[in-house]
Amino acid sequence: MKNKQNQITIIYILISLVLAIVCFKVIPKYATLDQFSLIILFKDFLFILLSGLILRYVLYKNDIKNSAIFEKLKKKNDDIKESNERYDIVSKATSDTIWDWKILEDKMIWNKGIEKLFGYKQDQIGESSKWWFDKIHPEDSIKMSIKLYSFIEQKTEKWQDQYRFKCADGSYKYVLDRGFILKDEEGKSVRMIGAIQDITKQKIEEQRLKLLETVITQTKDSVIITEPDLLEGNIPRIVYVNPAFSLMSGYDSDEIIGKSPNIFQGPNSDNEEFKKLIYAIKNHQECQIETISYKKNKEEYWVKYSMSPVYNSDGELSHWVSIQRDITADKKQEVEKEQLIRELTQNNKDLQQFSYITSHNLRAPLSNLTGLLNLMEDIPIENPELKEILDGFNKSTHLLNETINDLVKVIIIKDNPSIKKEEVMLKEIFENVFSQLNFLIGLHKPIIKFDFDKVAFLNTNKSYLESILLNLLTNSIKYKSETRKSKISITANQIGDTVILIFKDNGIGIDLVRNRDKVFGLYQRFHDYPDSKGLGLYLVKSQVETMGGTINIESTVNIGTTFTITFKNKYI
Repeated sequence: MKNKQNQITIIYILISLVLAIVCFKVIPKYATLDQFSLIILFKDFLFILLSGLILRYVLYKNDIKNSAIFEKLKKKNDDIKESNERYDIVSKATSDTIWDWKILEDKMIWNKGIEKLFGYKQDQIGESSKWWFDKIHPEDSIKMSIKLYSFIEQKTEKWQDQYRFKCADGSYKYVLDRGFILKDEEGKSVRMIGAIQDITKQKIEEQRLKLLETVITQTKDSVIITEPDLLEGNIPRIVYVNPAFSLMSGYDSDEIIGKSPNIFQGPNSDNEEFKKLIYAIKNHQECQIETISYKKNKEEYWVKYSMSPVYNSDGELSHWVSIQRDITADKKQEVEKEQLIRELTQNNKDLQQFSYITSHNLRAPLSNLTGLLNLMEDIPIENPELKEILDGFNKSTHLLNETINDLVKVIIIKDNPSIKKEEVMLKEIFENVFSQLNFLIGLHKPIIKFDFDKVAFLNTNKSYLESILLNLLTNSIKYKSETRKSKISITANQIGDTVILIFKDNGIGIDLVRNRDKVFGLYQRFHDYPDSKGLGLYLVKSQVETMGGTINIESTVNIGTTFTITFKNKYI
């Protein structure tokens, strides 16, 4: 800068000297040079030199001033550049959307956060505040607009609000919007700068916590929250109890907070359960116990007590949550149920013993009675009334004998839950059944079809299976339709290790709407057949289940009946 001043000064002096010399050379052509002229020339030289020095001084001062201005401009420019760099760094570092609203011009500028946070490209963003307000959820728009414009008219500088902002894909996010307003010398709002933060996760978490709080306060179970650490070997101190706790224990929350749940223990509390709980707390494990607890008035009650650890975001144990349920009624029912089971077991044994005794004691006189009746058949009886009485007596005696035999079968089945199984040929079993029913089949002549090609052998109890098929086939023939030819089909299929027997007829059927729950009951009759005792299907179901199988029935009145029997065909 100094060199530049010297250059300007020297150029100025040289130019002035050249002009003075030129004038001095030209003038003598027209006038004579004398001493006075030399003085004037010297004076001009002196003037030029002084004016050059003055010019240099002026230039020097001007440069100083310009340098100061330049330094100020440079510093301001550096500050602006640094500020812009900070702004860019902050914009990159934060996930917030930053906006700048020039209120008087109604012009808005958005940073790149608008794309990261909401998915809007630059060509999708409007330049006015209308675009901003249009993206606010309709339910929040009016409220937010009123609050914002009320704020602009006030003297405060900072503003914040929460609302839902529409994303480019049409969804909405909960946001926290904070702004700072700038005003002119007259106090009029001219500019506003703000930042929008996505708080959707916080809102969802807040709603979840409110829901959990509602559940905790409304649940009928007692909820206790304690500190994380044991207190001198006792359960950690209580920091929260819900209303259900007060109803259960009789303690108000202010009476129990800060104390250990050990105060609920008493003489009849289970110490082993308490030790199990302390061990679980020491090892940060979940635990569940059942023990007798004591209310404020020292009344005993059974409680199901669980403790679960709660960890913070750093994985550190922060609290224990305990759920307590009053199970006093359940315990009473459990005791009553055990007592009832004992009584039923004893009654069952007594009934079984009675059945054995009854069947045994009746067999001898019944056999004698049957023998006497057989002897009387050879004696001619002339009196028709006496003959009718003896025939009825004979028939009743035979029915009583059959009933006792059936009861003995039931007792044997119920008294022998595990039976011996063997490999039997299905075809052979059915041949035995047909042989026993030869007279009945010849009398009614039903059409019988069977298919055992897929299952030739079955691992089962031969006697039981024979009895099952005998009962089902007898019923099908006995309860045939009088209006059509009787048809009976029996098929066997195997899926994996399961054998399925399907027994189907077109007889008179059973009304399952009325009788489904009674079909396999003891002494249940569904038709007025003279020889029906209502015992056959009960025996069938008992025998099937004793062999580990299942039986199902589908039947329609005047259409027919289908029995589906399944067995596990395992060889052990």
